[in-house]
Formats: sequence, structure tokens, C-alpha cells
Amino acid sequence: MNNQFSLEGKVALVTGASYGIGFAIASALAEAGAKIVFNDVKPDLVEKGLEEYKAKGIHARGYVFDVTNEEEVNTHIAKIEKEAGIIDILVNNAGIIKRIPMHKMTASEFRQVIDIDLNGPFIMAKAVIPSMIKKGQGKIINICSMMSELGRETVSAYAAAKGGLKMLTRNIASEYGEYNIQCNGIGPGYIATPQTAPLREKQADGSRHPFDSFIIAKTPAARWGTTDDLRGPAVFLASEASNFVNGHILYVDGGILAYIGKQP
Repeated sequence: MNNQFSLEGKVALVTGASYGIGFAIASALAEAGAKIVFNDVKPDLVEKGLEEYKAKGIHARGYVFDVTNEEEVNTHIAKIEKEAGIIDILVNNAGIIKRIPMHKMTASEFRQVIDIDLNGPFIMAKAVIPSMIKKGQGKIINICSMMSELGRETVSAYAAAKGGLKMLTRNIASEYGEYNIQCNGIGPGYIATPQTAPLREKQADGSRHPFDSFIIAKTPAARWGTTDDLRGPAVFLASEASNFVNGHILYVDGGILAYIGKQP
């Protein structure tokens, strides 16, 4: 059974994996045996990521490129294939969110979110699929969101992008499943990261932040998720254990999507 989850000899590319969720997923894949490649759009973030991987005893290769620039992506995928090997596992993790009421959001801001969160995964998948077809196998994991299923105030662009990413995931599975390529998604719930720390800070009177209280009340697990909660699902979807799982979105949300909430 353990062999089914082994990633020994596999090359995994995780986008935007200098820190946060991407870093946690890449680290888990490395511990399962994969050779790790990651990118970021800023050189300083790549350098910081390399230091963090080294501190964990993980040998990783870092590249600076923009996932929305098709020419840059194609150039770097060719370089990665030459230096690290054919990419067996692609994790489309890079993304942004802009919390702006829809009626105040500019079309340019909307397009930026769509470009990074939806066009980026399309461009990346398109770049690695030909070599996966030739190799006769491949795993693509798209980092979706609960906003692939739900709406909420101020996140119209993000929800539109993540809803689209869910359907892109299913279409890649439909189009390339016959080549032994599995494309699935992970939909994290609310994850405790440095970026969400302000939403979990205690108030001056010692009470919970209102948003923290809202999330705890809506989550059957009664807690925020951690990046460690994403490790097992990522290894599963990257490994042979999921060879007949295709077009699925695995929500790691503590049960939020299944829960209507407590009766007042």
C-alpha cells in the first residue's frame, strides 16, 4: 500500500510555492520522494523559497517566471525538462485575490484576477501536457477553492476564476484521461496562514475577531485549517493511489460545504 503513495523518481512542479500553501504542498511531495521544482514571479521570493526548502533538507530548483506569460512559461518548461526531467506532477497553486465590492471593481482588476487564477493554470497545463502524453502518464492538481462552489461579498473575480478552474479541471480530465493523465483539484477551506493572521487576532476585549467567529461557527471541525491538512490530499492526488480519480475536486474545508449551520 505504501508503494501506491510513493513519488520516488517523479518530478513535481508547484507554481507560486515560495511560501504558504504551495510551500506546504511541495514539501509534502518531496517527503513522498518527488524532486521539487517551483516558481515565483519575483526573484527575491524564489531566493527566500530556496532557503526555506534547504532549511527543511529539501533540494529544490527555483525559477522566476510569470504563469500568465505563455512565452515565458514555454521557455521555462523546456528548461526544467532539460535540467530536472519531464514533469510528472503539476500543481497549479499560484493565485491572487482582490477583496473589492463588485460595483467598485474595475474591469482591469477583474481581468488581473482571472488572468492569474484561471488563464495561468490553462497556460501551465497546456505547456506540460504534450510531454505527459508522450510519457503515457501525468498528474495535474489545480488549487481551487470553496469559492469554486460558493459566492461571498467582495470576491466576484476570485469566485468567477475559481469556478472556471473547477470546470477547466473537469475538462482536462475529460480531454486527456485516455492518455493516463489525471487532473483533479484541491479546494482548501479557510486556512491559517500569515496572510489570514489578522483575521484571527484577539480583539482588545479578548474576544475573537468577528470573521474568526464567523468561520468557527460555519465549520463543523470548529477550527481553521492548517497547511498540514493539505499535505495528505496533495500526495494522494499526485500518486498512483489516485489513478482512477479524475475530474474530482477534493474539498479540504473541515465540512463547511456540507453544513447549513447551527439552529439559532
